[in-house]
Amino acid sequence: MDRPVHFEIHATDPARAKTFYETVFGWTITQWGDEPYWSIRTGEGDQMAGIPSTQTGIDGGLLPREGAAPEAGQPMSAFVVTIGVASCDETIEKALAAGAGVVFPKAPVPRVGWIAYLTDPEGNRFGVLQPDGSVT
Repeated sequence: MDRPVHFEIHATDPARAKTFYETVFGWTITQWGDEPYWSIRTGEGDQMAGIPSTQTGIDGGLLPREGAAPEAGQPMSAFVVTIGVASCDETIEKALAAGAGVVFPKAPVPRVGWIAYLTDPEGNRFGVLQPDGSVT
């Protein structure tokens, strides 16, 4: 079965996006040589933010956006990445303090956990998921 192996975040202000994702998720983001492209490392091996080792993540990239930033309320025209976190509440609080906006507040997903959708300061939508199989 084919699986996603890389994601990219497009940003009008890559430095602002870099700071946001390093602050909120603790990712390591480094520029790729002299190119206007930054490599994103989301974790070490299979162990990430208290997520079970059966749920491995992927790494990605950050690059300058081509064109205007998305406007609030517009339909999605890209995949939304959902990030596994140890605590939805703590992550949402940290993200809001770093300039995020809420698209869909924290809600239960039965037998899966807690999910919320936010936007980064660049207007990109992403999800956060706290695994918790006891949620009904």
